[in-house]
Amino acid sequence: MSRLPRGPQGRLLTTYKFLTRPTEFLFRCAATYGDVFNVPMYNGDIVIAGSPASVQDVMTAPPDTFVPYATKAIAPLLGQHSLLLLSGERHKRERKLLTPPFHGDRMRAYAAAMADVAARRFAEAARVDRAVAQEITQAISLDVIIRAVFGVEEPPRTSAFARAVVAMTDALSPALTFLPFLQRELGGLGPYARFRRRVDHLEALFREQIERARAAPGDDILSLLVSARYDDGSSMSDQAIFDELRTLLFAGHETTALALAWALDHTHRHPAVLARLRDEIDALGPEPDPERLAALPYLDAVCKEALRLHPIVTEVPRMAARPFRLGEHTLPPGRGVAPCILLVHHDPELYPEPSRFRPERFLSRKHSPFEYLPFGGGNRRCIGAAFAMFEMKIVLGVALSAWEFRLLDERPPRPVRRNLTLGPAGGVPVALRARGRGALRAAA
Repeated sequence: MSRLPRGPQGRLLTTYKFLTRPTEFLFRCAATYGDVFNVPMYNGDIVIAGSPASVQDVMTAPPDTFVPYATKAIAPLLGQHSLLLLSGERHKRERKLLTPPFHGDRMRAYAAAMADVAARRFAEAARVDRAVAQEITQAISLDVIIRAVFGVEEPPRTSAFARAVVAMTDALSPALTFLPFLQRELGGLGPYARFRRRVDHLEALFREQIERARAAPGDDILSLLVSARYDDGSSMSDQAIFDELRTLLFAGHETTALALAWALDHTHRHPAVLARLRDEIDALGPEPDPERLAALPYLDAVCKEALRLHPIVTEVPRMAARPFRLGEHTLPPGRGVAPCILLVHHDPELYPEPSRFRPERFLSRKHSPFEYLPFGGGNRRCIGAAFAMFEMKIVLGVALSAWEFRLLDERPPRPVRRNLTLGPAGGVPVALRARGRGALRAAA
């Protein structure tokens, strides 16, 4: 049996570096130790798989090879029933139930709502001299989730949900995830106690909404979950529904918003990209049909390139349930292993000039799931991947069809950690002005 791969030493120090400067830390480790290296972490030591070959080893292994990583740290944040924490047959059963609403006709039914929300939020942002792209896109993403996923329509209730979600998200410090010993309520005074209070408040709203969905089901995803049945005819418990909705919030609220902020920043730092993209969007007319927007090839390439250059999470960890062979190394049970999205996406053999924003690379070549993996892969690939890309293309298309953006910071933003995700430092401050009829009507 071979030794574990080399890597940095010092559990607390490496956890701190990964927590505060993840991209710099991972690039430095890869340059020092190679594509596969071991990192001692406070949540459990983990082997980083940073090449397409090592990613393929992990992604194509039988599903029972791995179980979720760091469940003790994440369970209090997402709930015991979260899909991210399940394994084996239970994970397979829950995933089968949750996947259909995020694909096909169900997903496309939300296209108009996505476009309407985007038009309204950008129009609001245009009324001030300085807006922050990330705040706009986060508000859009949250509105879409509240309407399409939770089925909340009444403005006062929508506002109550939005406040509760933002309060809970803001209370989740990255340290609570990476340093689980901080998950102590400390007599109700610490940051974890504050987070728990906000979770409890959101749960109360959710339970009311679950009862509403049972009494008068709609075409939202919550109603589908309430009415869904497992193969044995049983339904999800209220607690399971809440935990899955909370997981969808964490997995889908900020991720799409951050990707959109990066896309807006990059397109406006590359005039040729922006001009080509506008030409493609403008060919659909002043108020393009949302589904036709989502089908545009260059818009798709721009969104993919934003996610390549700045993946919202740097890696997708799991833990070996039994000895696992990774290249020349054998990982023991209990060892974490993480396909590293960031390192694969910056492989110069796959992506020449990997630090450049070049959407054309996605028009000239189709990449394998082990070469391009912004949503993870294998049997644990994000169930909302298609939904997120669909929303991203519609929102960016609506934005560029109707509005002119001016970046207010000349320096490109660096990636900074928010909680489990990475976003642009400063959020991309912008100024907006109307381009044409669509924006003028939205602003009226």
